[in-house]
Amino acid sequence: MKQTGQRALSPMDYAMKYLTLKDRTVSEVQSYLDGKEFGEADVDATVERLKELGLLNDTRYAQRFVETRLSTKPVSRRRLREQMKGHGLSDADIEAALDSLDAESEEANAKAVALKFVRQFRTLDPEKRRERVLSRLIARGYAYDTARKAYETALSAEDEWSES
Repeated sequence: MKQTGQRALSPMDYAMKYLTLKDRTVSEVQSYLDGKEFGEADVDATVERLKELGLLNDTRYAQRFVETRLSTKPVSRRRLREQMKGHGLSDADIEAALDSLDAESEEANAKAVALKFVRQFRTLDPEKRRERVLSRLIARGYAYDTARKAYETALSAEDEWSES
């Protein structure tokens, strides 16, 4: 237990405060509590209790991560996998979360991103615009062929939209 001016805070007190800000993974909570210099047994017991209470669930975290990420700033399956690995999620939780994202979904996400950037860079000369859009798509983890097809589709859609 850590002492504050008033009373000693337990690992559960710290974990609950940490979880109040946003969802966390088991790995993130363990690292956070380790940083507070609690013993391994206290950290493990706290994590297990949080799991029992349903406050810590890596499978749920991975699902929400994919849903949120795709709705706010779409990236490729490969990039999602990398990001979730960075949060300390297991391969099983990652794969379960990515199961709903098939090749068609990936292409649709790439097209949506491409359309956004085609519109954003519409004042650039065509070659510069193409380079910028493709580089943005590739930076989000899309394969070159997927990025190129998404760009071409977005460019056609933008041309149709501006003609109407």
